[in-house]
Amino acid sequence: MSRSDAADPPAAAPTVRVRLFAALREAMGWGEQQVTAAANPATPLELWQQLDLAGAWLAATGAPGGTAPTGEALPAGIRVAINQQFAEAHTLLADGDELAFLPPISGG
Repeated sequence: MSRSDAADPPAAAPTVRVRLFAALREAMGWGEQQVTAAANPATPLELWQQLDLAGAWLAATGAPGGTAPTGEALPAGIRVAINQQFAEAHTLLADGDELAFLPPISGG
């Protein structure tokens, strides 16, 4: 097989800047970090799972059982923003994107 017949190597997984806010930030103990996705393509939901944010969120909110749900959706109320625009949890991420997870914020 010649070099031109070989399959192209897969593209590198994207590295994104992940930002957390409010109770989620407090539960994880960090507000921002660079993260290389475990897969390519990658979505916000996959990074949520990769970073085990569900476990931290459930611990922070006192959800019964204290275990992270497995599923194809983020917990109710968690919003996603990519490059400061609201997006869906299954939106594909590109290298260099800024991904924010925004939990509900209460105040008085």
